[in-house]
Amino acid sequence: MEKSWSEERPGSAAPAPDPPRPGAAEPRGEFVDTGGHGLLRRLLAALRHLYGLLAGGLAARLRGLPKRDRRRLRILILRVLVAVLAFPVSRKLKRQPFPVQLRLRLELLGPTYIKLGQILAMREDLLPEEVTDELKKLLDQLPSVSHRRFLEAVESGLGRPVEEMFAHVRSVPLGSASIGQAHLATTLSGQQVILKIVKPGIRRTLRRDTLLLRGLGSIVQVFAGRLQPKRILREFTEYTLREVDLRQEADNAEAFASAFRDQPGVVFPKIYREYSSETVLCMEYLEGIKPTDPEALELPEEDRRRLVELGAEAIINMIYRDGFFHADLHPANLLILPGPRCGFVDLGMVGRLERHLKHTLLYYYYSLVSGDSESAATYLALVAETGPRSDATGFRREVEEVCRHWSHRVRFEEFSLARLILQSIAKGARYRMYFPMEMVLMVKATVTFEAVGHLLLPGIDIAQVSRQHLNRVLLERFAPTEMVRSGLTALPELADGLSKAPRLITEGLRLVERATKQPRENPLAGMRATLFGGFCLVAGAILAGTGSPWPLWASLFAVGLGLALRPGR
Repeated sequence: MEKSWSEERPGSAAPAPDPPRPGAAEPRGEFVDTGGHGLLRRLLAALRHLYGLLAGGLAARLRGLPKRDRRRLRILILRVLVAVLAFPVSRKLKRQPFPVQLRLRLELLGPTYIKLGQILAMREDLLPEEVTDELKKLLDQLPSVSHRRFLEAVESGLGRPVEEMFAHVRSVPLGSASIGQAHLATTLSGQQVILKIVKPGIRRTLRRDTLLLRGLGSIVQVFAGRLQPKRILREFTEYTLREVDLRQEADNAEAFASAFRDQPGVVFPKIYREYSSETVLCMEYLEGIKPTDPEALELPEEDRRRLVELGAEAIINMIYRDGFFHADLHPANLLILPGPRCGFVDLGMVGRLERHLKHTLLYYYYSLVSGDSESAATYLALVAETGPRSDATGFRREVEEVCRHWSHRVRFEEFSLARLILQSIAKGARYRMYFPMEMVLMVKATVTFEAVGHLLLPGIDIAQVSRQHLNRVLLERFAPTEMVRSGLTALPELADGLSKAPRLITEGLRLVERATKQPRENPLAGMRATLFGGFCLVAGAILAGTGSPWPLWASLFAVGLGLALRPGR
């Protein structure tokens, strides 16, 4: 067998380079390691591009004004001032619209900022549509490291010579992204695998750039607080720094495989731990086709319908059952395997939903597909974080109107369910309602599922496909065994609360008595109301602990509180 790991080694004859793998993107030049650049140098580069973006953006804004406004004296003076400020800025860049300038400058700043732009492209709840649409054009195939440096990185990460582990490492990369690079390889035992590395110097580059970005976020927060730049950049750094540790991706793949062990139609790549480390990942090569390949549409309709069902079941289980989902889902990360089966790859970025958020999103999505506009608006408002200037009532009213407009569509082909969710959360910025990053990632997964579904089965009713799987998750959620398990999980806190309840009720009654200045005439009067109120409080606490719909347990809490604090008569 040809050993291409010996390619470019001193004293060895270099074999002919491997032919490109079908579908593999051509590398965009050779990767340049900027990890050794000093903090001051990167800071100056970032500030230079920020200045150029502000000056070029102002120039673009003035060019976009109507002609009658551009003739006003104030605008003429401002144009002269901006022309002076923008004089040192690249003429090629400043002539572009602002969204194009932003994208190009992020590309010029390198991998960290390209990754940031890809995250910002998903924030349609905060940024204008023209900006997010342009950021979606950011490079997804970046310069690759040479084959020699790739092999050196593998040896350095695993602490062993490549020839002791692999019989063949393909020289043409399968992909080269901002952080990692992957090649097809064959182990000595003949297993075909994918080898992925963290590019040299990327770890240092990310840590240095994220430090700068956090400082920049604090500055921009002062001028554009409504867009929450400080929070966005903090979330970005947290997610990105996880990706440079490939052990996280290995853990994710094994966690997904465990969660779907009873669903053979949903496949995740096996991890070879003996060939993996913090900077190197070796995983099973899943041989299949992408949903966007022409061969996918040539499959029998029964197979395509089966794939859509598998995809819907997998996405709904990930998000609403497990609260642990693929957060970088797009058609290139999905594979159609023989069977047919559905394969998920590139698991470095995952979303995690804490229990309350997972349940609220479940009720929100179920309300959407059931056509309950009022409940959908209520649950979506509960997901958002509010501040002193938030208008939750106005937000609910507008989201309810958007949902009602969708539910009145005559044909489901006329409106996209994913588009409805995007439109709804996009209303949040106007009412100062901030949605967590997990919500945005969940929407991206839903958008991908819907797009692939329509690609394989044009005109499919995504709401109907989703509804049957949501019904199953809801039944599992409220099954007696699950209710008991959730209740037992909350039992220690509940027991602690019950032990303190008599003292809290007594102190509450004293406060009410002092406030009303009406002493109790009979210490046994109102005992039934107090006991019933205590029962309502306990029942409400149990339901709240299990994550039941809030109107039910909130009502019990209200009744209990009112009766328990009622002055004795």
